[in-house]
Amino acid sequence: MIYTITFNPSLDYIVRVNDFKLGAVNRTTFEEIYPGGKGINVSIVLNNLKVENIALGFIAGFTGEEIEKKAKDMGCTTDFIKLKSGISRINVKLKSNEESEINGQGPAIDHDALALLYKKIDYLQEGDILVLAGSIPRSLPENIYELIIEKLRDKKVRIIVDATKDLLLNVLKYKPFLIKPNHHELGELFKVKITNQEESIYYAKRLREMGARNVLISMAGDGAVFVTEEDKVFKSQAPKGKVVNSVGAGDSMVAGFIAGYLNNNDFEEAFKMSVATGSASAFSEGLATKEKVYELLKDIY
Repeated sequence: MIYTITFNPSLDYIVRVNDFKLGAVNRTTFEEIYPGGKGINVSIVLNNLKVENIALGFIAGFTGEEIEKKAKDMGCTTDFIKLKSGISRINVKLKSNEESEINGQGPAIDHDALALLYKKIDYLQEGDILVLAGSIPRSLPENIYELIIEKLRDKKVRIIVDATKDLLLNVLKYKPFLIKPNHHELGELFKVKITNQEESIYYAKRLREMGARNVLISMAGDGAVFVTEEDKVFKSQAPKGKVVNSVGAGDSMVAGFIAGYLNNNDFEEAFKMSVATGSASAFSEGLATKEKVYELLKDIY
């Protein structure tokens, strides 16, 4: 089974405003509300690709109820922990001449709620996949990723981590199955600016040396690179298309990789599927659909 954890899910209020003016009344030309959070995005896209999975995480208040409802309406299986107080956050994604975001804080997660999460992940078994994605709320321990991986260490669960900075670096000693920074995040890790695929490959190999088994680097319009645990390198240019949405494209890559890998445990197939799925979300108003993914997949070599 595949599990995703979203510590701080959200309702994503996505609006488009033609020529947004700061300090003025602006009217939308498009608006939609989706359940949000990196792990939830992965679960939604996996479901779109007909891959069974369970979304874990914490929800609170009326916004939390709506997050769960919308996720279920999109076909997701959820097993969220309902917090006793607070409300799940609302994130505003403004699309205009530039994309801007206003992200809420989210509710506090107490010790009892965290203990419930530990109890749920105790049921994971060898061969299961767990996706740890995104930032963590201030109410949780800074090393929560490490604590979770440590609990699963002897079960041979395949861990996928999509996080930034120390949250990512600190789990490398546990040899996660896959990590997926983008090229900006990769540059932040090594305090450099990455401008091409060869530089991404060099630093991806550095992360391999530091413990990651497989490293997938997304590079937006410059495509993607992938370095495997056997030190094989795969490169791809981005498919041609008009980018209308950057929200969830990286999460979609993670989902695509999982879907592709589960077909026959082939890394090249997983990589191609990840590129197609990330691009399918980037070229769509919402997250990638199976039809759009396979339409793009035939153009990836």
